[in-house]
Amino acid sequence: MTVAVRRWFRFVASAIAGAVLVTAFPAVAQAQPGDPSGVQEEAPPLLSEVLATTGKRYAQAKTKLDTSRRKQLQLSVEVTRAEHEIAELAPQVAEVAAASYRMGKIGPISALLESSDPNGFLERATALSELNMVNDQKLHKLTAARQRAVDAKQALDGEVAEEQRQLTIIAKQKKEAENSLSLVGGKSLTNGMVSATSAVAAPAPRASDGSWPDEGCSVDDPTTGGCITPRTYHAYKEVKKAGFNRFVGCYRPGGPFEHPKGRACDWSLQSSGFSNAHTRDQRLYGNNLTAFLVRNAERLGIMYVIWYAQIWMPTTGWSSYSGASAHKDHVHMSLL
Repeated sequence: MTVAVRRWFRFVASAIAGAVLVTAFPAVAQAQPGDPSGVQEEAPPLLSEVLATTGKRYAQAKTKLDTSRRKQLQLSVEVTRAEHEIAELAPQVAEVAAASYRMGKIGPISALLESSDPNGFLERATALSELNMVNDQKLHKLTAARQRAVDAKQALDGEVAEEQRQLTIIAKQKKEAENSLSLVGGKSLTNGMVSATSAVAAPAPRASDGSWPDEGCSVDDPTTGGCITPRTYHAYKEVKKAGFNRFVGCYRPGGPFEHPKGRACDWSLQSSGFSNAHTRDQRLYGNNLTAFLVRNAERLGIMYVIWYAQIWMPTTGWSSYSGASAHKDHVHMSLL
């Protein structure tokens, strides 16, 4: 047994975590693969950065919404103005048309045949010409007013649709931001200092009906020389594959909970032993590891996760934890 393992045994002897057995798992959103450890050249964006971007998009959508509402007001005024103009012009056009009808159509031949007075003919022709010109002008204004009303109403409908679209965007962004943050413990636990995505874990084997079969402590524990269940070993390998390669201890003899059953592991923030998170790197490591476990809970068969005086269970989400250890020096995972 190595010195690091013996140190881990001494430390965890007094830190036994209790939790309620959970058998039902809600759907957990799958995130895209990332590098939770932050050791690659391009680390994934922190959730705080994503939320800041979301906040900017929210502000942009709000600006567009305000602009749309101002346009709606202007267009409503334009519609009203056009409708008033139509109301004024329509009777005038009708009156001119009636006058033109009363005067009758006039042409050169009929005027010569029907008029014995050349001056009377000219006066009548001039009057009719002026009447037709006035009518054309009125008719043009009326047509233009009607078209403006139609265009303004269509534009207004478009702005109302745009308003609804921006409201939908705002509501969606707000909901996504709240869900993303609450899933990994909210501001009180992470302060947004957690990767916005996590690697997608390979699913652990299930029974033919989709349930989690009972498993015994049948696999050699690679961390202590004890034993763990196949499901725990699968989760152990997936966490390692996701980039969390600091010290970890799983099996521990004695006690009533999951460690002696081979169904739990404690993931340290350091390469050796355990110590409370006192650097940004260690806190971010714990946050990201926790986020990975929570985001992949349904795929791995996670029963609960404890980190930084908070416990997460699939059926209840996050709540405060006041066990023997505040778990500020390691992330605890228990498997079904």
